[in-house]
Amino acid sequence: MDHTLKSLHRRISQYVSSDHPIWADSADSAAFLDAIDELIATFAEWNPVAADKTVGACLVRAEDMLQQAMFRVEDEFRSLMERGGESFDLTRREEDPDVEGVMGNGEEEEEDQIPVAQPLTDYDVVIDALPSVTINDLHEIGKRMVAAGFGKECSHVYSSCRREFLEESFSRLGLQKLSIEDVHKMPWQDLEDEIERWIKASNVALRILFPSERRLCDRIFFGFSSASDLSFMEVCRGSTIQLLNFADAIAIGSRSPERLFRILDVFETLRDLIPEFESLFSDQYCVFLRNEAITIWKRLGEAIRGIFMELENLIRRDPAKAAVPGGGLHPITRYVMNYLRAACRSRQTLEQVFEVASSSSLSVQMAWIMELLESNLEAKSKIYKDSALSYVFMMNNGSYIVQKAKDSELGTLLGDDWIRKHTAKIRQYHVSYQRSSWNKVLSLLKPDKESMAAPSVAAKTMKEKIKLFNLQFEEICRVQSAWFIFDEQLKEEIRSSLEKMLLPAYGNFIGRFQNLPEVGKHADKYIRFGVEAIEARLNDLFQGSSGSTGSRK
Repeated sequence: MDHTLKSLHRRISQYVSSDHPIWADSADSAAFLDAIDELIATFAEWNPVAADKTVGACLVRAEDMLQQAMFRVEDEFRSLMERGGESFDLTRREEDPDVEGVMGNGEEEEEDQIPVAQPLTDYDVVIDALPSVTINDLHEIGKRMVAAGFGKECSHVYSSCRREFLEESFSRLGLQKLSIEDVHKMPWQDLEDEIERWIKASNVALRILFPSERRLCDRIFFGFSSASDLSFMEVCRGSTIQLLNFADAIAIGSRSPERLFRILDVFETLRDLIPEFESLFSDQYCVFLRNEAITIWKRLGEAIRGIFMELENLIRRDPAKAAVPGGGLHPITRYVMNYLRAACRSRQTLEQVFEVASSSSLSVQMAWIMELLESNLEAKSKIYKDSALSYVFMMNNGSYIVQKAKDSELGTLLGDDWIRKHTAKIRQYHVSYQRSSWNKVLSLLKPDKESMAAPSVAAKTMKEKIKLFNLQFEEICRVQSAWFIFDEQLKEEIRSSLEKMLLPAYGNFIGRFQNLPEVGKHADKYIRFGVEAIEARLNDLFQGSSGSTGSRK
């Protein structure tokens, strides 16, 4: 035993104490590994009889020698990792700092090519982060360290080197290390830019960097799956948590409605990467990262649902202040309808968000928001002292709502029945407008009892009626010419219906009036408007003033 130990000590100590890298010479590295193999075998052979004092003493010497050898190969392992990484600087970017590219396909060292960032067209890329010769050398060292019981130390050295590579990669992709508090304090415009960088970095990490790290671990620790899994987890944990913490900060941050679209981007990115999380982080060491990704993805869904709740509150809280001039479009109508149209461009994602909740569907959610908007508008319509103008306000806003819904995904969600129902409501507002505004004028034009009265009484009655008609018609036209109907088709329909209702009745009235013997040639003294003049005045209705039209977008 003593002879064996002295022989191994001579062979091993010359390398342990060497000032030069052992792996600079393939003969030296092979001889050193052979000596380590013999020492490990000797240790294993003597261990069963360790109870013998002599054997036990030799084992202590052997163990000390093995530890010294492991310290040296650990240093050699680190040096190989660092030198190999320097020769394969895969994160070097092209001159354009905004190039949407990342690490290109790594070529083997013997082909004498160093990959650089290339414009990214797809993520079907695998990085050979170290030269093949270096990987083989690292594998041989790792195999001995695991066999000697130093597997965790080997994993630690490996992961510390590779973590630096990932951190540098993230930095060059423009991703900052931000705490949740940092994210919440960031101005929204800056945060939008950071989300854009996060989306790119997440895709690069989960589709290129992490799979390449998994491949490298499996090659270096081939045959030692536990060491490979542990090393991979330690390499990727920090970077993965950095990505997930940012997504989590977005999920638990402000639920202001304008943030919906960027949060949808984060939700969709994480959703699309869940398969990568499940395939990469499925072992015992990494499963917590996969579970955390799924949890945060669901939390983002909760945030999206929360934003729609905040939209509901915004509609409820929108105050019934001063009336919109001319009964035009209310800002809340424009805001909500354009917001929902934009949101429904992500219909499939939103349906998934609400299906996960199982509390309601997206279509139910949209119908509920429309109901809240309609109730809010009805409350606002009560501000108008003129009931006819209230109906004009409801026609305007109702017509805008239906138009915005019909030609978008929103209309598909709400359904044809909803469209028909609300189109019918607009017609009812139209009828109510005519009734409240024009029925009193129309009643003046009806034959009524004067046709049965004596000619003198009939003439007197009709003179009074035409005077009242002139006054009331003039006043209605003066007021309603400043009102506004934004939809040209609706405006034409209202004018046309007024003409059909008013012109025949007015024509009959002045015909009867002119035929009265007591009136005769003096009829023009009382008739201020001819039929054509009535039609012209009706065409001047709803032109609106500069402040009544609002935006039609």
